Amino acid sequence: MTTLKTKLQDDLNAAIKARDELRSATLRMTLAAITKEEVAGKEKRELSDDEVQKVITREAKKRREAAEAFAQGGRAESAEREKAEGEVLAAYLPKQLSDDELGQIVAQAVEEAKAAGAEGPRAMGQVMKIVNPKVAGQAEGGRVAAAVKQALAG
Repeated sequence: MTTLKTKLQDDLNAAIKARDELRSATLRMTLAAITKEEVAGKEKRELSDDEVQKVITREAKKRREAAEAFAQGGRAESAEREKAEGEVLAAYLPKQLSDDELGQIVAQAVEEAKAAGAEGPRAMGQVMKIVNPKVAGQAEGGRVAAAVKQALAG
């Protein structure tokens, strides 16, 4: 079993013993998503820590989107619950890049792409190919794409 998955299960047991309903429910959902990913496909397999991290990232994104949807729908209690679940999951994810750090990485990538002969909005794909491996797991794709568009437009 991977170390991250083991940590999730240990934290779930601790949350159950502490009667922390929010934390235990969130960790249960996340572990269920990990198990579902493990049994998807033709054969059952063990996920690596990186793959578990991707599942946690996906679950955290679902919580953020649900919180926004509930807030827009006027359901503040549900939105708060989703936000709280997202915060529980954030503890298991790498620290997110600040806007300044992301901007610097994007600026370097734009320079690399220009050196390779790509310019303007059509260079978006090439810049994204350079940026994505550098920021994997530390910035959401939408944030990265917005920063790249802004850098190419400027």
